[in-house]
Amino acid sequence: MTRKSVGYFEGTDSTLLTSLICAGYDTLPVSNGVDHHGKNVRRINQQEKYDILIGYPHKLYAPVEYDLPYQEVFHICKTYSIPLLLEVPAHLHASAWSLLPDAPDMVELIDPADTLNRALELLA
Repeated sequence: MTRKSVGYFEGTDSTLLTSLICAGYDTLPVSNGVDHHGKNVRRINQQEKYDILIGYPHKLYAPVEYDLPYQEVFHICKTYSIPLLLEVPAHLHASAWSLLPDAPDMVELIDPADTLNRALELLA
């Protein structure tokens, strides 16, 4: 049986990742194309995809001169039905949504304290 996989952007909490591994899921680094943290998010396709992605808005929301707009990541998530959990403290959700106004349904802002439980729900 193939284990489900969690793609995570640089900076994702190590305790969260350890908890996911101990719960039976694989965790694999994903790069925004600038930080070279893992597999470039643009290389996700039907054959090579994750069951969920976890990261922070600052890994997706880049100045105009960068070549990976957040909309491209959203398109990948929508195309391949990959939930994206963006960790944002609850009191900053409104501000974060204003930076990402056209987020598809599979994008969730989640308080870091709630990320593990939500990830486990999505992976179950």
